[in-house]
Amino acid sequence: MRSHFCGRIDDTLDNQHVTLCGWVSRSRDLGGLVFVGLRDYTGIVQVVVEPENTEAFATAESLRNEFCIRVAGTVRMRPQSQWNEDMQTGRVELLAETIEILNAAAPLPLLMNEDDGEEVRLKYRYLDLRRERMQRNLRLRSRLTSAIRRYLEEREFIDLETPILTRATPEGARDYLVPSRVNAGRFYALPQSPQIFKQLLIMSGMDRYYQIARCFRDEDLRADRQPEFTQLDIEMAFIDEVGVQQLAEGLIRQVFADVLDVDLEDPFPRISWADAMRRYGSDKPDLRIALELVDIDDLVADLAFKVFSGPASDPASRVAALKVPGGAGMSRKQIDDYAAHASRYGAKGLAWMKINDTSAGLHGVQSPFAKFLDGSIVSSLIQRTGAAAGDLLLFGAGPVSVVAAFMGALRLKVGHDRGLVEPGWRPLWVVDFPMFEYNQDDQRYYALHHPFTAPAGGTAAALVSEPANTLSRAYDLVLNGAEIGGGSIRIHDPAVQQAAFDVLGIDCEEAGRRFGFLLEALKYGCPPHGGIAFGIDRVAALMAGEDSIREVIAFPKTTTAGCPLTGAPSTVDPAQLAELHVRVTSKDERSSS
Repeated sequence: MRSHFCGRIDDTLDNQHVTLCGWVSRSRDLGGLVFVGLRDYTGIVQVVVEPENTEAFATAESLRNEFCIRVAGTVRMRPQSQWNEDMQTGRVELLAETIEILNAAAPLPLLMNEDDGEEVRLKYRYLDLRRERMQRNLRLRSRLTSAIRRYLEEREFIDLETPILTRATPEGARDYLVPSRVNAGRFYALPQSPQIFKQLLIMSGMDRYYQIARCFRDEDLRADRQPEFTQLDIEMAFIDEVGVQQLAEGLIRQVFADVLDVDLEDPFPRISWADAMRRYGSDKPDLRIALELVDIDDLVADLAFKVFSGPASDPASRVAALKVPGGAGMSRKQIDDYAAHASRYGAKGLAWMKINDTSAGLHGVQSPFAKFLDGSIVSSLIQRTGAAAGDLLLFGAGPVSVVAAFMGALRLKVGHDRGLVEPGWRPLWVVDFPMFEYNQDDQRYYALHHPFTAPAGGTAAALVSEPANTLSRAYDLVLNGAEIGGGSIRIHDPAVQQAAFDVLGIDCEEAGRRFGFLLEALKYGCPPHGGIAFGIDRVAALMAGEDSIREVIAFPKTTTAGCPLTGAPSTVDPAQLAELHVRVTSKDERSSS
């Protein structure tokens, strides 16, 4: 139907006859001439229709945006004064000879631009996806997955699928359940990840596995969460942390070179989890922001200011400072806004100090708690934080995890608000994670990653006796403050695996019931193995410069896990529910029972 693509019409085709197909992106009737912007996925070309061509001119006058048309004509150069260098086709135009309407478009339910709300964009996603931004995003995503496949297959990885209908296992979120028609009262679970199956494949001698897998989690959604998402899974036999990280680092470096023509640093820097939390208040620090948290416990432990001295004397707490370059010029309202932001992350207050003169001691600063200070403490604070005249210090005090949460959030906000985010890409490995985290509410341990992560140098006995001090062989890859991948070396010793279950409160009977097939497989020559998984949606969003992964997914769900396009989730015919041995009850019925 067409000889060329719209966006590839240029001056090399001058005076040639071409046939194009696409959509009308704009139409201007100037009386003597009609100008039509004809668009396909490659770009837009200007079509000119002259009144002497009466049939084509009459058709052109009837065109509206998003009419699907076919145009035949001759390429000609525009006058140089009319060149549009912002368009790939801006030096040429197509003089139409014939215009055929392939399909007319009804009045559009959306504006087809950035002013459209998300709900209407998702309801009419097939129209929204025609926009240049969405075409660019999804084609970038396609290049991303192609580059991943090339890299891995060149290194003898095999692409294997794992089951979608499986059994429920604890992955950290609620499972989506599927009732079985032929097994009354039993349910499949949609996989939160292929974790167990990819380990079984390595135990099966596959040696190097990968899969671009669909995963499902029934959890509250945010900009970077979807009920169904895409994950790159990689698993290898006879490998250690260094081997996995080298492979993954090479993959990400190659993908960025292929897709964005960007060279990432080599090697990626590494930081321990404990150091990341101490310096940045986050286990996924954005290194584009040079600001760091500074511990000042020793400087304020003896102050009469109990807000500081209390936490400074408590081993489970800390007092930290954050320097805001040039922040002394902030108004009280601006500082109060930062305090309100910190309160959303658990802060009970936000102390501050403006540095007006570094050489004037106590007289050179302005702070609500200045009456508790003396010149030597002020000088020590200035020296410790590296503050200069005109800077602002923000302080956080309290339990270690709470201070990390709100001071880490402040660090990001300050960095973005004050233009302190450096351009470019800053990858980072975070390593040496704790094996477990203790929950005070229910007085038990939880796996920080998943229960199949191997401990670092620990025996089964040490794992049980010192779970709080055990590090794991886990690692996360962070890029510009977003966790794009995470993995670990897996447990391959049945005794160590059961010890991990013991710490998690899963006894032998329960472990056999939930993971019996995996524990059985560990008995038959299971090799040491490990791997990593990358969030394809998150990587694609970062590459595309999008804040939300919904902008790189063809048909995403809303924040309430709904699909405005199809109306999912929907009710189901009672007869179909009966076949599945399922009965839907109302909230009142559940309350009364």
